[in-house]
Amino acid sequence: MTQPQMAPICLVENHNEHLSVNQEAIDILDKISQPVVVVAIVGLYRTGKSYLMNRLAGQNHGFPLGSTVQSQTKGIWMWCVPHPTKPEHTLVLLDTEGLGDVEKGDPKNDSWIFALSVLLSSTLIYNSMSTINHQALEQLHYVTELTELIRAKSSPNPHGIKNSTEFVSFFPDFVWTVRDFTLELKLNGEEITSNDYLENALKLIPGNNPRIQASNLARECIRRFFPNRKCFVFDRPTHDIELLQKLETISEDQLDPKFQERTKAFVSYIFTYAKIKTLSEGIKVTGNGLGTLVTTYVDAINSGAVPCLDDAVTTLAQHENSVAVQKAVNHYSEQMAQRLRLPTDTLQELRDVHAACEKEAIAVFMEHSFKDENQQFLKKLVELICWKNGLFLLKNEEASNKYCQEELNRLSKDFMENISTFSVPGGYRRYMDMREKIEHDYWQVPRKGVKASEVFQSFLQSQTIIESSILQADTAITAGEAFDPLALRRDRHSNKEAAERMKELLRQKEKEHQQLMEAQKKSHKENIEQLRRKLMQEREQLIKSLKMMLEKQLQDQKDFLEEGFKKKAEEMSGEIQQLKHIIEDMKRNSVSVVEHILKGFATVIFVPIYRAREALRGIASLFRK
Repeated sequence: MTQPQMAPICLVENHNEHLSVNQEAIDILDKISQPVVVVAIVGLYRTGKSYLMNRLAGQNHGFPLGSTVQSQTKGIWMWCVPHPTKPEHTLVLLDTEGLGDVEKGDPKNDSWIFALSVLLSSTLIYNSMSTINHQALEQLHYVTELTELIRAKSSPNPHGIKNSTEFVSFFPDFVWTVRDFTLELKLNGEEITSNDYLENALKLIPGNNPRIQASNLARECIRRFFPNRKCFVFDRPTHDIELLQKLETISEDQLDPKFQERTKAFVSYIFTYAKIKTLSEGIKVTGNGLGTLVTTYVDAINSGAVPCLDDAVTTLAQHENSVAVQKAVNHYSEQMAQRLRLPTDTLQELRDVHAACEKEAIAVFMEHSFKDENQQFLKKLVELICWKNGLFLLKNEEASNKYCQEELNRLSKDFMENISTFSVPGGYRRYMDMREKIEHDYWQVPRKGVKASEVFQSFLQSQTIIESSILQADTAITAGEAFDPLALRRDRHSNKEAAERMKELLRQKEKEHQQLMEAQKKSHKENIEQLRRKLMQEREQLIKSLKMMLEKQLQDQKDFLEEGFKKKAEEMSGEIQQLKHIIEDMKRNSVSVVEHILKGFATVIFVPIYRAREALRGIASLFRK
């Protein structure tokens, strides 16, 4: 990020009746082009969430802690800081208002705050007090409502826990932090880790009691939706009540040593393992992309709709791909300007630089774009590069024309100023000798560029009348005398050379046109190869993600069988088989699908470079008038 955010700012304002996005916070995100690691914390109010987030920001204060029973945080607050261990990444911390605040009018409000935290984060921290028991799991009923509050696909699809596969692909990792934990980490007399404690607490409990079923549903949802789980347990920060009420101002050494140790372990884990915010198909989210997602989700909620990941990704793709096109075009223009010394000695020199810069620009676009349906943005980019190249061709011609004209004016200055001195006997021969010397010297000038022949041809044409007048004057002055026959032969030879030069000039233009078209075909072929590589990489990434999801499903099924929940395990079989079929189908058809897409891209008719140049030349002539 360009500059660290000095203090937290409200990202989503909660007005109980509706949510709104704070534009000032969006402006901060818009300036962050780096990938973001988004860590959100949720939990009951007055459980110390803000303290942990301040520690992740490396500060004692920032997010308000408060020391009363009143909730301090309203809505979702954001703090963007440079990632401490991952260069060129930004850590985005989201502190949410406490769930279950008695001052709220609409309990549904809590559910939306929870759902937004899931949708926006790459790591979700659930903060609770004392123990993970029936009560704690019942309080986490929000997780059981996620399939009603979030839609993965645009097309109508029945929701429920059976379709958890759709959600796992974009749900965050889950970290449960238990505060003021006073129990011993032992199970059946043996010491266990905090992770073992969580996994044991998430095992389903036999029984048909409604309360058991409610806590079992929360257990099952956590296991199915959040396969990557971690747990931390914390002692009380201090047993001194006065110190507890002013954690923002006291020094770290005034806190309980065990609490300090656990806090450091928690912070280290988040810094090391919290991942970049990633959407389905491995799409990495940047700061400005996160701003687009926030706005899209909140708009959907306020309209009464269910936030849909597919729709959000489509909106994000439109925005990000437009930005990717601009980045690529800027790269092309900047690199062309840096590498070209106008005028270029040959047209081939410009074409070579163009080919290299275009290839790099396409690579820039490929790196920053995703879900470019029908390659509409790639087509737009190639078209823009074509017009930009036409502009450089035009600038190159103008630079060559100007330079050649200046050099020709310099070489012919004395010649033109003394043109009247040739109206003497033998003047025509002297005139031709000097003109030939100008021609000789002109062709010795280096780096005249693509307009060298054309400019000199124009010079010769401008001399036609003068040359004819000098020849006539020389003939008249020497009438009756022996006229130099060499002058007549040189005159005829000069006329013949002029005609040949004109033919050669036309041949050069035709050859240039053919070379430009061939160069464009070659570039188009290279663009297709870059697109092929990107499409295959995307397919491979998708297959990899699906395989990981399948592994999680198989593990869940195995765990249910081991716990004695055979029916639960059997219910998963259909989903697992469907996932296997999708993976096999993608493996089998990947090449043919990619080739079909490439075939459509290959038939695109781009603006030929020479047409772009001619159009730009016409526009330039209008401005001159």
